[in-house]
Amino acid sequence: MPRVWTIPAYTGYPGLILSDEPEELPGPGEVRLRVQAFALNWGDMDLMRDNYSFSFRRFPTRVGIEAAGVIDALGDEVTGWQVGDPVGTLPHFYWHRGVSGDQAIVDSRYIARTPPGLAATEATSIWMQYLTAYYPLCEITPVGKGSAVLITAGTSTAGAAAIAIARARNATVITTTRNPANADWLHAIGADHVLVTGHGPVAPQILSATIGRGVDLAFDPVGAGLIGDYAAALAKGARIYFYGTLDTQAPALPLMQMFQANATFQPYSVFNYVEDDDARARGIDFVTKGIADGTLAPRVDRVFPMQGYREAFDYLAAPRHAHGKVVIETGL
Repeated sequence: MPRVWTIPAYTGYPGLILSDEPEELPGPGEVRLRVQAFALNWGDMDLMRDNYSFSFRRFPTRVGIEAAGVIDALGDEVTGWQVGDPVGTLPHFYWHRGVSGDQAIVDSRYIARTPPGLAATEATSIWMQYLTAYYPLCEITPVGKGSAVLITAGTSTAGAAAIAIARARNATVITTTRNPANADWLHAIGADHVLVTGHGPVAPQILSATIGRGVDLAFDPVGAGLIGDYAAALAKGARIYFYGTLDTQAPALPLMQMFQANATFQPYSVFNYVEDDDARARGIDFVTKGIADGTLAPRVDRVFPMQGYREAFDYLAAPRHAHGKVVIETGL
């Protein structure tokens, strides 16, 4: 019987339970994966406290949205896939059908072929982070030479992905971190300017880095603790993509500065773009090509065994000196 991690209620990750469950069969339009690895996400922790962009539909329930493995069963009406195909899961509203187990049932719309040469532990680390950054920076408000991009929480996986994409598109990249020790790493992955928050006002540093112009786009998962600090450094027509609340509080919008900049605040979830067939195909193509040409790369910090899921969340939640995805390897 497959091993599965579940939670019985909104307990947070300490309430996770590892148990054996009966094998499931995929329904129409679905595939079953033999999961070889799955990744942790900050959003998982929020979801387990009912503080996310959707809520579970029932309990007990599985958690997790990022997995890699091989297809081992096909439901009716599935085309274009075969048993044995190596795939990874895409970000989507999964409701109660997480991937934290030896097997997972996934809607076939939300899988992508694993790029050649990637181990499962690497393949599970690419789709969520790069697609999250792809749509704002490449499709909705494309950046390029002459653009200035602010990426807060640059050491997060989505932040690091946004730095790589913005750098590849020749934009000026400004990022933030709370820890001065992260500066060298952030410069190494492509940041032009690294601002350490909590050490003086942020907006004047942004204006200095952009020769007074300000940033055209802010990619921000922090929340109330930062947006008011950089709002005075928004360029005309800037857009703020707000995609998380790392400081646990939704921001009070700095309306005066936003009026003056004619700025737009967009609550953003990558799930809404992955739901669109054409947008999803473009995103998959972008990431696949980026992995192939080396523009994008998997970033894995640490791999835990299947029975170490709770310990992996402890590690994710604690201050870290390394960066990248925290991954569970099932051993299959």
